[in-house]
Amino acid sequence: MAVNKRNPGTKNPSAPAASAAKKKKTQITGFISDLDCYLFGAGTHYDIYQKLGAHPKTYKGKEGIYFAVWAPHAREVHLVGDFNGWNPEANPMTKIPDSGIWEYFNPGMQMGELYKFAITTESGKILYKADPFAFSAEYRPGTASVTTDIQGFHWTDKDWIEKRAAQDVQKMPISIYEVHLGSWRKKNREEKDGCYTYTEAAHELAAYVKEMGYTHVELMGIAEHPFDGSWGYQVTGYYAPTSRYGMPKDFMYFINYLHRSGIGVILDWVPAHFPKDAHGLADFDGEPLFEYSDPRKGEHPDWGTKVFDYGKNEVKDFLISNALYWVEQYHVDGLRVDAVASMLYLDYGRQEGQWVPNKYGGNQNLEAIEFFKHLNTVVQGRNHGALVIAEESTAWPKVTTHPEEDGLGFTFKWNMGWMHDFLEYMKLDPYFRKYNHHRMTFGLTYFTSENYILVLSHDEVVHLKCSMINKMPGLDQDKFSNLKAGYTFMMGHPGKKLLFMGQDFAQVHEWDEKVSLDWYLADQGDHKELQDYVKDLLHLYKKYPALYRLDNDWNGFQWINANDGDRSIFSFLRRDETGKKNLLFIISFTPVERPDYRVGVPKRGKYTLLLDNIHGAYKASEAPGFQSSKGECDGQPYSFSYPLPPYGTAIFRF
Repeated sequence: MAVNKRNPGTKNPSAPAASAAKKKKTQITGFISDLDCYLFGAGTHYDIYQKLGAHPKTYKGKEGIYFAVWAPHAREVHLVGDFNGWNPEANPMTKIPDSGIWEYFNPGMQMGELYKFAITTESGKILYKADPFAFSAEYRPGTASVTTDIQGFHWTDKDWIEKRAAQDVQKMPISIYEVHLGSWRKKNREEKDGCYTYTEAAHELAAYVKEMGYTHVELMGIAEHPFDGSWGYQVTGYYAPTSRYGMPKDFMYFINYLHRSGIGVILDWVPAHFPKDAHGLADFDGEPLFEYSDPRKGEHPDWGTKVFDYGKNEVKDFLISNALYWVEQYHVDGLRVDAVASMLYLDYGRQEGQWVPNKYGGNQNLEAIEFFKHLNTVVQGRNHGALVIAEESTAWPKVTTHPEEDGLGFTFKWNMGWMHDFLEYMKLDPYFRKYNHHRMTFGLTYFTSENYILVLSHDEVVHLKCSMINKMPGLDQDKFSNLKAGYTFMMGHPGKKLLFMGQDFAQVHEWDEKVSLDWYLADQGDHKELQDYVKDLLHLYKKYPALYRLDNDWNGFQWINANDGDRSIFSFLRRDETGKKNLLFIISFTPVERPDYRVGVPKRGKYTLLLDNIHGAYKASEAPGFQSSKGECDGQPYSFSYPLPPYGTAIFRF
């Protein structure tokens, strides 16, 4: 029976009769070799996306599209699309012996055509599946794959890539601007939901990020996903940049443009789970294929999604090749790996009796551990300077230690513990902060245990958690003063930095993926002043190596006074390897003015004020200087007086 792709159970009267459309299956030689099949089965064909999927080819003198799909449990597989009226019997694919891979060459087929695979299961049911390796997908709510050639884009970011490969990322300034493209900024018209295209966003986003002083953009939800409300964390097209904002080469233009503007690009990447949408990976050929077959391992009860089978070589190859695909074909500078903890723990989100222990009786997913070691070794080994960042919310050891030392091998780890303690402290009425002083100092007891990124991400400004400005206690100006103090503490604390869009100008309402940020606020009073202050902090961060060279080294940080809880004041030093241009931070978290404040310092000399919460950054010619004098204070041999205003922040160079 001929079918319609959007409703496979209904007739399509324009389709050719099935009996007339039957074709002889023929083996296609030369496109997928025995070596390809062997490496894919071994989990080490790192460019498998160049073989599976849809690719322009010439066969027997005819140009067309070659298709290949992995469906080992299928009884039959047919190619369907507009070209054959979505007839599930018209274009039968041929199974390559002993591989589980089906192939088909369609002569005359062009780029930009819709297609799916009609997979007949052992029970005789027909499943209409999108191509797991498709380079492009139909604009939602459509679910078909689109034939696309991603070759031929003219990259002009060679200097950026070479510079990236030569750098030590641990000693670089990294300040990340996390962005959801669909809601970062909307156009006035409602064309395609009013979203900026990749090419339009490239220019405006690059200009904003460069002006503010961020070093990287991190993009949420770029791989194709059917539901906007998932924010891109329930993926159906792992190799397809979402068509919401344009075509694959438009996305290449976006990355190339940001690189030419001196800005790195990080993508959120989701190897932890995938949705159950009928056209997606779930039960792909009628049986669990990409997921664990045992639902106690293969399903997330809290999320209603499927879990990848990290013990299956072909699945590992699918994921590792996908990571390499984004880094090597799209030139992205890093991947932020979502929900790492859910992969590492077999009992994550599960009650007793709902999970299966490993062979030693523990709750660690040994297959996921080995997957991460394999992934990070290959991705970073082939692409020096590329980042692989773990969103890991527990105290799992050695997340950023090399696999040779029994670590997972990530470049960085999100510091979720710091984020939780920081926000709990910042939400408190200043009167009660003296009883919670430890929340701000605790992160400095373990900051050398991993290579950390301090994050205030999208997750902290949704689901009734309030925007950053509305987390702050007090009214009006007090809220903005609190946020200035908090951001200053964050900038001085060891670790790379991440802010979500809108946090730098105090977006008032919680983030909503359906609407734009309220950019008009950035032109108003306190919001504009806060934005300028964050800009000053970000540029100061990039300018002074003391703030990033020794993020994982006690030589880069020294408390002056970590115990001034009664006054809720913190003072500390940041240094680089040279010992030159050291920085002194003083931050007060109460609205009390302290005109007689005295701070201890390690050396005699002049301490130049670079920035404070009243003036922002000072021009070099106007920066006040303070001369230290001998006399013990805060355990230091010298000190100087500084009039500390309410919620006072001050950064000095010495």
